[in-house]
Amino acid sequence: MKIVRSVSGVRAAVRLARTDGVARVGLVPTMGALHDGHLSLVRAAQHGSDLVVMSIFVNPKQFTELSDLERYPRQEAADAALAEAAGVDILFAPEPSELYPDGFATTVHVGGPLTQTLEAAGRGPEHFDGVATVVSKLLLAVDADTAYFGQKDAQQVMVVRRMVADLSIPTEIVACPTVRDADGLAMSSRNVRLSAEERAQATAIPRALEAAETAFALGETRVEHVHARVVAVLTAGGIAPEYVAFVDADSFVPVAEIAGPVLCAIAARVGAVRLIDNTLLTPPDVIEEH
Repeated sequence: MKIVRSVSGVRAAVRLARTDGVARVGLVPTMGALHDGHLSLVRAAQHGSDLVVMSIFVNPKQFTELSDLERYPRQEAADAALAEAAGVDILFAPEPSELYPDGFATTVHVGGPLTQTLEAAGRGPEHFDGVATVVSKLLLAVDADTAYFGQKDAQQVMVVRRMVADLSIPTEIVACPTVRDADGLAMSSRNVRLSAEERAQATAIPRALEAAETAFALGETRVEHVHARVVAVLTAGGIAPEYVAFVDADSFVPVAEIAGPVLCAIAARVGAVRLIDNTLLTPPDVIEEH
């Protein structure tokens, strides 16, 4: 595995690989603190690409709380070992000054409901400005044919898809299924900050999503009723959510009825750790059409 620190370095490495016959380049963008959720993206990239590039960059521009940025786990040596063992070909690990040099003055902004609800409402529009800006830089630096993201960050995936379409960036964006631990909790780099008691409490989040899936499977399509069941499970688990939202899976406009693909999304703090998770509710006739 080759480790590069500069944009010019990763461009040169990818260009050399292409001259050697590499047809498709897959990018797995991460902020490090790797877990099996990240490694599942590597496996997906290996299946669809000839060369796998992983980026590790804790992006300061998408953090709206300085304390959250400072606490974010950083373990590059361990991450590099995991990436190499997983079969990553190139690890791109730049310093902030490499992506945001002195005088940097450009921000990529995706407008509309997609960046006004859920995570944007709580963290501010600058969060997704930071995401769109850094992902655009990574896609262009790596010249990626495909980039792989986790479905747990569903809103981020849709923001990136919108950005790529609007800027005519020739990269396919692939969303891979959320990877969960045995207790149902979605894998996240933040989970290591949960105490044993908080970890047990946090499992109310996937149970609440299961309650939404069950209610919908039994024929309930009125959002207010499904919402009530989700909140009941969270409350019973001692969790007061930041939001429980039901939005159109493409536009992220709130809905009152589950008539097409609808994302049920939850954000909640457990102790000092903020967790997000979601599930997609799709009517059977819509699944058949697709």
